[in-house]
Amino acid sequence: MPRFSPASARASSRRDARGAPPARPIWLTTLADLALLLVGFFVLLQANQVDPNTLAAGFRAGFGAKENAPVMPVDLAAVNGFAPGSAQLPDAGAALAWARVAAADPRTRLRIIGEVDGSAGDVDLLTGSGPILAADRARAVAAMLVRSGAVAPGRIAIATARGQRRAVLSLGYDGGRQ
Repeated sequence: MPRFSPASARASSRRDARGAPPARPIWLTTLADLALLLVGFFVLLQANQVDPNTLAAGFRAGFGAKENAPVMPVDLAAVNGFAPGSAQLPDAGAALAWARVAAADPRTRLRIIGEVDGSAGDVDLLTGSGPILAADRARAVAAMLVRSGAVAPGRIAIATARGQRRAVLSLGYDGGRQ
């Protein structure tokens, strides 16, 4: 009967199905893993030194998207009264009436900034994320404006911020002459 030893167990575990030793030494795999971790670390260091605006511009250029110049804001309105942790629209009749009048000029654009107050209770219930709830609030207001026909979808931009439990509507002048 063959004797069992730890050395023979290690040697047999390193053989493939045909009983042949592996094609490359095991330490080579560990070295490759270490090298990839080192490369990832240096990429992370380099990425933290890049200006985020420059990085975003590079992404836009790489995907062929043109950069939209910020429009000059000329008027504001707000939808206040969102419940903590909710994107359910409160009474937004005043904002709807404002948007119908303000967006009558085709040279204007509407930017809707969804906000959260930053408290632990004012987050998305599914993800626990404040920015997602802020985006949901802005999308709810945008959907209401589009459904009512006050503003075309192509003239609306959505952003998020921390501030109060509200959505701020900013009317901007896009330029051009009639």
